[in-house]
Amino acid sequence: MENPKLRRLLVTLHLIFAGLLTPAFLLVAITGGNYLLGNKGSIERTSIALNQGASLNFKSNSLEDDVRKLLVANNIDHKFEYVKNRGTTIQLRPTSKTYIEMKQTPNGLTADWMKPSLQAGLMELHKGHGPKLFKTYSKLVALGLIGVVLGGFLVGILAKAYRRKTLLATGIGTIVFIILVI
Repeated sequence: MENPKLRRLLVTLHLIFAGLLTPAFLLVAITGGNYLLGNKGSIERTSIALNQGASLNFKSNSLEDDVRKLLVANNIDHKFEYVKNRGTTIQLRPTSKTYIEMKQTPNGLTADWMKPSLQAGLMELHKGHGPKLFKTYSKLVALGLIGVVLGGFLVGILAKAYRRKTLLATGIGTIVFIILVI
């Protein structure tokens, strides 16, 4: 690279963004690694007593409002952001912290408090099941990761001293990736 000021700027931006994104990168690496090593975490389930005849129509267009009314009618104090409907089961998200899961069973509607362990809760963040604001942050982190990776690659190929090493490492990484995908 002929222009040392441009290279210095690219390196500085690369380091700043990598530093800002480090906590999110570590979250994904640690939780994902633990999960793949068999530590999926655990969820403690505690039954919630509902009033006799409590019911919900999981196909209702007003399901979220219906759930809020059901919680009030059953004196259950729980704040949630949105409902994840899985057909016969709904989750009141975010599921990265204590949440409620409700099921339609042959005996009627059941509800349980679900308390994830640290690993399970962090894995829910990893999977995008956290608060809406964290989901937005995660989308920005994904874009940032692309920028950090491409920025580092760009700095490497634009600097004559690092070009060959950068291209060799990228080539090897690409070959390993393709072999493992196939």
